[in-house]
Amino acid sequence: MASPRPKDLRPCDNCRRRKIRCLFASDDAVNCVLCDSRSTQCTYVQEPPRKKRALSAANDDNRTSAPPASGGHRQPIQMVASAGGRSRPSRHKSASDTPVLRDYAQLPGRSLLKETLGHQNRQSSSVLGATGDFDPSWTRFLPCNDKGEFPPLRPPQILRRAGTAAHFMMRPDTKEEMDAELANLDAIEKFVYPHGPELVKIYFRIVHPSFPILHKNVFLEKHGRSYRELTPTGLGAVYVLALNWWSYSHALSGLPKPDAKVLEAKVLTMLFDVHRRPKISDLQGGLVLTQSPNVGSWALTGHLVAMAQNLGLNADCTDWQIPDWERGVRKRVAWALYMQDKWGALVYGRGSHIRADDWDVMPLTPSDFPETAKDDDREEGSAEIEKGRQTFLRMVSLTRIVAELLDTFFTLRALKEQRTLHDMLAAAKPLQLELRAWYAAMPPGLSLEDTVPMKLSSVGYLHLAYYTAEITLHRAIMRCHGPAPAPGSLAPGDGDLYAITRRAAEARFISALEFVKRLKAEHFQSFWYFSSSISLAIIGIFAGVLCATSRTEDVLEREDYINKLAEYRWVLRVRSTGAEFMKYAVGILDAGSQLLEEQFGLHATRVPPLLDLASAPWTPNGGGGEKGGEVDGDGDGEGEGDADEGSEDTNWDTWVVPSMDELLTSVGTGWPLP
Repeated sequence: MASPRPKDLRPCDNCRRRKIRCLFASDDAVNCVLCDSRSTQCTYVQEPPRKKRALSAANDDNRTSAPPASGGHRQPIQMVASAGGRSRPSRHKSASDTPVLRDYAQLPGRSLLKETLGHQNRQSSSVLGATGDFDPSWTRFLPCNDKGEFPPLRPPQILRRAGTAAHFMMRPDTKEEMDAELANLDAIEKFVYPHGPELVKIYFRIVHPSFPILHKNVFLEKHGRSYRELTPTGLGAVYVLALNWWSYSHALSGLPKPDAKVLEAKVLTMLFDVHRRPKISDLQGGLVLTQSPNVGSWALTGHLVAMAQNLGLNADCTDWQIPDWERGVRKRVAWALYMQDKWGALVYGRGSHIRADDWDVMPLTPSDFPETAKDDDREEGSAEIEKGRQTFLRMVSLTRIVAELLDTFFTLRALKEQRTLHDMLAAAKPLQLELRAWYAAMPPGLSLEDTVPMKLSSVGYLHLAYYTAEITLHRAIMRCHGPAPAPGSLAPGDGDLYAITRRAAEARFISALEFVKRLKAEHFQSFWYFSSSISLAIIGIFAGVLCATSRTEDVLEREDYINKLAEYRWVLRVRSTGAEFMKYAVGILDAGSQLLEEQFGLHATRVPPLLDLASAPWTPNGGGGEKGGEVDGDGDGEGEGDADEGSEDTNWDTWVVPSMDELLTSVGTGWPLP
């Protein structure tokens, strides 16, 4: 027997026109009885009639609501291949049933989306290069309209001039591509239905302040009219990442959570399908998706770099004829991609995709970020916008130093060079000074101790990135050490250099260990950059390198390093109950410590191993650290702060580990401070 549609869900357009009840054959039915009898699908474009005045035709043509699925978030996304290479749910026959607004210039009233270059609906843009099959210099002989558009040269594609040396081919989506894209959007929305709007709120409360690559108002404007105005990857990636903080929503915490891994896999497939006609929202979605712990892939980073080049994001857009807000979006997305590439190269041990001579993006300024502290969400468990903006800016500036570090020491040619320790230290000096100056310029508001009650803080990933950069520099220097030299085998003066560089390297590891001890629950539960879990492992592996390169006869030194490594593993282990992204590092270090024990016969595995950690996914809500008190760092049950017992006068925010150049100056190596 057919059942009436729940009162809180609107009738479909066919039933509304006939002024009849919307009946469904079962709770699982997608289309109502009337639409099934006519072999059509239910659409929800028309708004309920108003008593005093009708809605404008433009609004009627572009409003849709969430698909009326019962328990949709528990149903798998069933995809079928389309002829255009995309995938779509089999229940959708055609997107023509739902009117689609192609040109946002036709929107009534005020909108940020008018006259944009890369944010038009159902249209992609591709930059024209200087050596391709179209010479941009031709355009100076062609007339164009006030939008910079030229007469169609390759209909239906339109050539558009964005700047003096920037030309784009604007290509409308075909009907088949629209069908597939709308079907994918419906499948994504159905998977989380009816929780899509709440997941969007979570994302902009917790993730977006610390990773501000979307334009919040633009996304909300589109999503507010219809989720179908977004792209599948842009919408799906927001949902995937927001699911990690499901319990941080009062509306969702008591409900069953959709399987994020299933949605993630489908969105990832959709991302690889858009390579022929990428939009900037696809690139944004890809960058958001790479922050998920299960997605880490160097190949995906290369895919995103190619998409960005197709969109011209590596070019300077300062003088382009685009809205100021779009210029800010392009710059933020470009620098987010730059960070993705450089940190991916570091943690995966690969060569960077982005060349310095093919990168012409201007530095970010405060005006490139439209939101301010007054836009902070007051709900508990949200992140601070201003702190997130500063964190993002500082991460970009640190990444530029890391890029120089990788080019100096870790390209294939650099790795083949036979450098003496003196040569290596000379090359490392400017980078060491840059890192030191970067840390000294850290705004006070980004210290670990600067937390606000009931607010999350993502500054932890910034500090971790700094320690990772420092240790990566020392890893390069330690390559010159090789196996520990025998006494008397070093040239005069080299013995001092050898000992001093090892002490400086050990000091860096100890400072990283103290950093992990000082992390609070507000840090554990916040957004962490994709490289964080591997960065923690790199720090521990560095201690293993120090152990393995100790002098053969110096058993005490070697055991001291093993003890420090065991302490580091223990600190990560007890904190991983509230920050599961740390479990990957614990698993890697468990395996590495066992190798050290087998090699040197010492008790390198002092702590019982935590099984299956290397493959454990990160979920900020996992374990017992959720919204709770701070996790005890040394296992004595006393909570945060006891790690510094006996050194009450130590202020870790102002304490700076002596730099290499300071240590070397103390023994007269001729490497003085400026």
